Amino acid sequence: MQKTSKPAIVAWCFYDWANSAFSTLVITFIFATYFTQAVAKTEIIGTAQWGNAIALAGIIVALLSPLLGAIADHQGCRKPWLACFTLLMIISSALLWFIKPENQYTIGMLTLVVLGTIGFEIGVVFYNAMLRGLAPKNYIGRISGWAWGLGYAGGLVCLIIALIVFVNSDTAWFHLNPKTAAQIRICGPLVAIWIMIFSLPLFSLTPDAAATGIRTSVAINRGCKTLWHTLRTLPQHKSILLFLIARMLYIDGLNTLFAFGGIYAAGTFGLSFSQVLQFGIAMNITAGLGAAAFAWIDDYFGAKKTVLISLVAMIMTGSGILLVQSQLWFWILALILGLFVGPVQAASRSFMVRLAPPEIMTEMFGLYAFSGKATAFVNPWLVGMLTLAFNSQRIGMASVIGFLIVGALLLSRVKET
Repeated sequence: MQKTSKPAIVAWCFYDWANSAFSTLVITFIFATYFTQAVAKTEIIGTAQWGNAIALAGIIVALLSPLLGAIADHQGCRKPWLACFTLLMIISSALLWFIKPENQYTIGMLTLVVLGTIGFEIGVVFYNAMLRGLAPKNYIGRISGWAWGLGYAGGLVCLIIALIVFVNSDTAWFHLNPKTAAQIRICGPLVAIWIMIFSLPLFSLTPDAAATGIRTSVAINRGCKTLWHTLRTLPQHKSILLFLIARMLYIDGLNTLFAFGGIYAAGTFGLSFSQVLQFGIAMNITAGLGAAAFAWIDDYFGAKKTVLISLVAMIMTGSGILLVQSQLWFWILALILGLFVGPVQAASRSFMVRLAPPEIMTEMFGLYAFSGKATAFVNPWLVGMLTLAFNSQRIGMASVIGFLIVGALLLSRVKET
């Protein structure tokens, strides 16, 4: 294959740095906690509403990703698609500024979260599909892992800026009024600017697949036919099918962990808003270190082993988090768990690159996104329902462990190519 320049690879990796600001500040920490504690009617109701919103976004992503991926494969280039969904994520983030700490803004905030999540998740389909063209297979694990580590670093830096400059600052920057939570709401525009600036290198330096010149209407027609053919013949590709089913389960658990991590820390262990942010910083450090370190293991020992080792470690530490009572043990176990979060994500991506046929790579990553979202409504729904039924976040979060266990068992049966 043609060698890709180092600046092009670095630019591709920096998109992880860029979009991680949305997942870290909006989905996991600042705005998730802000919604349940300040916008929603009660914290318990807010937890259920947040879970429903994440589930709805997951359903939409699951339905659209495979089809859009198939269409993009026929058109060749992926950057235009990536640009559109990145813009959706940017606009949704910026508009969070208008969400004040009042219950009447509940629907507005949940709508922006759904739209932003759609932009984030579907954009990643086209971003991931570009990985195969960047390097030979024996380097894919390292590039994927380093990019994921860079993503955690990006989320960390953006979170630190939010914490020091706005949320916990003694200086009233830009005359922000704490009574209207302006120091928190400003983090929405911060995320938007962050994504816009740091995604530009990819669009400028990273090469894209050549455009085929096929009209959009023709690409849609061909994409539908190709997707239907792929779905009918997928059972013949047993390794890919089993991997997608396994990932469907363990990533659902992982995504639920992201969506409710800050909420659980605040509600069950009594972490304050600033402590939740500090928790997010610590988790990003360990997750980034884990993703970067395990990148070598991925290339030398295989992506499957990397994911399995990480899942077993997460199951053990996650079970401990559900049982401990003290904040100290929560911190210790959570930071250990964080070391294995990044490797699960990065090695899953590189495993898909190795399994998927190159000519339908974007379509396959559409199915890859589908596998992460097809059951996305189940685990968040279970967390919300169990939390409401037992009035306990611990019982609600216990369902995450079950998804990780079943996913790991199925993955152990996948044959590596």
